Amino acid sequence: MINAYKSTKLSLSLCIALALCGTANANVTDKDISNDQATTDDVVSYGLGLKGQRYSPLTKINGETVKEMRPVWAFSLGGEKQRGQESQPLIKDGVMYITGSYSRMYAIDARTGEELWQYDARLPDGIMPCCDVINRGAALYGDLVIFGTLDAKIVALNKDTGKTVWKKKVADYKAGYSITAAPIIVKGKIITGVSGGEFGIVGKITAYDATNGQLVWERPTVEGHMGYIWKDGKKIENGISGGKAGQTWPGDLWKSGGAAPWNGGTYDEEVDLLFFGTGNPAPWNSHLRPGDNYFSSSRLGIDPDTGKIEWHFQTTPNDGWDYDGVNELVSFNYQDNGKTVKAAATADRNGFFYVLNRENGDFIRGFPFADKITWASGLDDNGRPIFVDENRPGNPADSADGKKGNTVVTAPSFLGGKNWMPMAYSKDTELFYVPTNEWEMDVWNEPVAYKKGAAYIGAGFTIKAINEDYIGVLRAIDPKSGKEVWRYKNYAPLWGGVLTTAGNLVFMGNPEGYLLAFDAKTGEVQYKFNTGSGIVGSPVTWEMDGEQYVSVLSGWGGAVPLWGGEVAKRVKHFNQGGTVWTFKLPKS
Repeated sequence: MINAYKSTKLSLSLCIALALCGTANANVTDKDISNDQATTDDVVSYGLGLKGQRYSPLTKINGETVKEMRPVWAFSLGGEKQRGQESQPLIKDGVMYITGSYSRMYAIDARTGEELWQYDARLPDGIMPCCDVINRGAALYGDLVIFGTLDAKIVALNKDTGKTVWKKKVADYKAGYSITAAPIIVKGKIITGVSGGEFGIVGKITAYDATNGQLVWERPTVEGHMGYIWKDGKKIENGISGGKAGQTWPGDLWKSGGAAPWNGGTYDEEVDLLFFGTGNPAPWNSHLRPGDNYFSSSRLGIDPDTGKIEWHFQTTPNDGWDYDGVNELVSFNYQDNGKTVKAAATADRNGFFYVLNRENGDFIRGFPFADKITWASGLDDNGRPIFVDENRPGNPADSADGKKGNTVVTAPSFLGGKNWMPMAYSKDTELFYVPTNEWEMDVWNEPVAYKKGAAYIGAGFTIKAINEDYIGVLRAIDPKSGKEVWRYKNYAPLWGGVLTTAGNLVFMGNPEGYLLAFDAKTGEVQYKFNTGSGIVGSPVTWEMDGEQYVSVLSGWGGAVPLWGGEVAKRVKHFNQGGTVWTFKLPKS
């Protein structure tokens, strides 16, 4: 909440900021969002554009000048809530907007690093985030800044004052739902997924009118559940996901099937489709649910006007390893024999990189990007995995006491060849820059039954490093050939996003605390600066007053220290934190 002191401070700071800008802070329009990747004086969407390419055309900071880049201000999020800062900053009219762990929101003067206002969500007791108290970012629209909370609400604040404009309950946190992803704005609608697959929730994607929070449509992501659209205030059935209940699920397991789209989505204007990935089916024990288990561990192409699933592509049918298919699907075009291919690419937790036709979801090509994959021997002509049956965790029912199935060693681990951390695509090099990890796990199945609000996993695991000298690998990947062009090895697991620019640079942070800049063509390290805590946020760049800036959040946390098994020992000495660091070149 904003107290009297902060209100006075807010008024003075805004007066200064507006005087410097020479104009009042402008509202964010659909056109601003549509043009976000091409414009350089702001960042108004997650992914620096709805396609999620995380590419900037700025060139002032480049391979020759980046060595002179230095911090100009650092802002502490304050308090005791210093961990797991996975947010991506937004910038509009000289004001930066960031979310913090525990569902907090900040507005900061982007020139000075001074706080303008702060909002703390009043979280209830009993929230159940599976993978730390993180938040990955917000959305801007009109005069609003909008974000999700750990108790599964969407909150819209006035971007200039921080006061609540509207707030909506998306789902029941007592059943295990939460929201950690940044929402996106498409055609005036704010679109969000939910988290909670480890609690047997039913995944769904929901659209709201961004101006007033009124429901527009809701689409469950588990086969058999009804979608809805709201017209003139009336709730209208909009078709069952998959057409029929339980076609690819046994019995009633589809009723608590998971498939949470917990990492948010992207959108491509050319084909007018949303792209969302879905998480693991529930429970993890795949022997309880024979079948493909639609639409879990999949990518979905969705009509933004109605929520209809236009196509789906499943990366891990009958997932038995927690290989969530939520990783971002990034749109890009390439030439093939003189013809433009409207493609989209994703690097899956299961260790395979996929290139799809984004118009219809058809499989174009796929190839391994992880060095070690044991659960499948490859992909068939349709992109379906060729399972290695002996590397599926065993059925507890086959054991003498029925309490534990046969243990297998599986690579990648359930935290994935790539997890949530977003990759970047450069139209200059035509390469994807993918933050990945090399690790494996001992994994076994156990009996489990669904109970509302309780963990619904039915498995046990221990994560292990494959190599002594590194786990993290930043890879430059050619999506047309499957070739790895270069790699950078990192001792600790990588857990933050990537940014690439027309200045032939790739920016990334690591858990050791360094902001790193690489030559986009060769992978040579061009710059490094230690921020004092592990970086698990996603860097951005923008232009202000004729100068190029780079910002990133620092603050170690997230899933690795919570779920990391033996790997957690490798990072146990890393300090938590919560600071926004902002850099630029010195004035000549």
